[in-house]
Amino acid sequence: MKIIVIGGTGLIGSKAVTKLRNSGFEVVAASRTSGINSMTGRGLADVLAKASVVIDLSNPPTFDGAEALEFFKTSTTNLLEAEAAAGVRHHVALSVVGTERLSESGYMRAKFAQEKLIKDNSIPYSIVHATQFFESIQKLAGLASDGATVHVPPVLVQPIAGDDVASILSNISVGAPLNSTIEVAGPEQFRADELARRRLIARHDPREVVVDRRARFFGAEVDDRSLLPSADARLADTRFEDWLARSLERAYGALRPPGPNTETDYYGVAPTN
Repeated sequence: MKIIVIGGTGLIGSKAVTKLRNSGFEVVAASRTSGINSMTGRGLADVLAKASVVIDLSNPPTFDGAEALEFFKTSTTNLLEAEAAAGVRHHVALSVVGTERLSESGYMRAKFAQEKLIKDNSIPYSIVHATQFFESIQKLAGLASDGATVHVPPVLVQPIAGDDVASILSNISVGAPLNSTIEVAGPEQFRADELARRRLIARHDPREVVVDRRARFFGAEVDDRSLLPSADARLADTRFEDWLARSLERAYGALRPPGPNTETDYYGVAPTN
């Protein structure tokens, strides 16, 4: 089985590539740096030759709604056409929990359009809706930053470790196509403002987190249900504290990071459930 990972050098893509290779599959990490461009179609025919599965983890360089829509429409159309010509039997795409609820967001409308193209195509597919990643909570905060402060709505989130997302995508990619959408999330819920505050502290980011109920997520107003998965979502195992401890160990090794008496006191955050 030959598997092509579009966006295979990114956060999730690189993890998925490693997991699949370690499991003995032939995997190609396709990206612009390797000469594969889904927006222009350059290199797609060659890289997809004899491929069985494509995992699409591509993303536009900006969250601007118009540019994101153009990117997903063009990129996805090019991919699906090249996959049909190559005889690809499974198209796997990563999307976002809450896409259908956040139509006020131009980026989410673009993701919704991408999903529609996949569903309307004849190639069997699996779409994975994931919650926010532990690794990118600071990016969620940064969307509402004015420099010295970060405005975050105090809504519930249920983030997931990037390794868990990559594992789920990898397992789905080598199985039978679902021809449907599944949701994946972490095992714990948190308030977004508290989690953002802890992540900024962990990164030694001096910005102050300000609770702001009017703050938006990708341009959309959100409430306690907007970013949470449904009751039948697939829950990953990795808890935030465990992920953070491993991240600190990789970052500091045997050195103890500055702060209070324990890493848990300094970096920990209590879940709401």
